[in-house]
Amino acid sequence: MKRFTMMAGALCVALMTGTGAFAQVPPNPNNPNDTVPDAASPPPYGEPINLETAKKVAAAAIAETAKRGWNAFCVAVVNPAGELVYFEKQDNCQNASVTISQHKGRTAARYRRPTLAFENLIGKGPYFAYLTTLDDVIASRGGNMLIAGGKVIGAIGVSGGTGSQDDVVSMAGQAAVK
Repeated sequence: MKRFTMMAGALCVALMTGTGAFAQVPPNPNNPNDTVPDAASPPPYGEPINLETAKKVAAAAIAETAKRGWNAFCVAVVNPAGELVYFEKQDNCQNASVTISQHKGRTAARYRRPTLAFENLIGKGPYFAYLTTLDDVIASRGGNMLIAGGKVIGAIGVSGGTGSQDDVVSMAGQAAVK
């Protein structure tokens, strides 16, 4: 019994001194993620983009490449869930861009922000390294939301050129949604 009492006492002392390890970690003033925003108001999801509108979006993006004399792009249009609705591939587009364009569209639709936002945040340093752990994120410009009536109806993803070229083509497609 004496041994049990000693063990129980040692356990109580260990628990009382060890609770500090479970205390809340104070915010790091250098980490911008420790600041809690006052509001959260991403655009709501709307009815998914239909095939006719998706084709118009892709046509506007392809028209931008023709205007600039570029022939190396893949254009993917996805619904709000990130599922492919329409796809076009130019003859000179690299094979890797087929899936990259779809991934850019999927990320923009599911996270309701342009893929450029992820690229910019990761570039801000180690406090944003967690973004690389988020499911199904691609942090490369060229993915933009398609918004109609203030609601996300899908997204466009473009790949095949430089990041800035992909983004210009993507925004041209985005502008086709009224």
